[in-house]
Amino acid sequence: MKKIMIAPFVLLVKFYQYAISPYTPATCRYSPTCSQYTLEALQKHGLFKGGWLAVKRIFSCNPWGGSGYDPVP
Repeated sequence: MKKIMIAPFVLLVKFYQYAISPYTPATCRYSPTCSQYTLEALQKHGLFKGGWLAVKRIFSCNPWGGSGYDPVP
C-alpha cells in the first residue's frame, strides 16, 4: 500500500532528476542532494512523514540554512 501511495511522487522526483536537474546549476548545499533525500525519505517513512521531512529539507536548502552531510533519520 505504501509503495502505491508514494509512486506518483517518486515519479515526479525522478522526472526532475533526469529531465530538469542536469540542465540547471548544482546548488544543493547538502549531501545527499535534496532530490535523493526526498526519494529516501518517502521510501523509508512513507508519504506523510517522508513528505514532511522532504519539505523541511528543501526549505532549509538556502544560503542561510544548513549544509553538509544530512542523511534521512
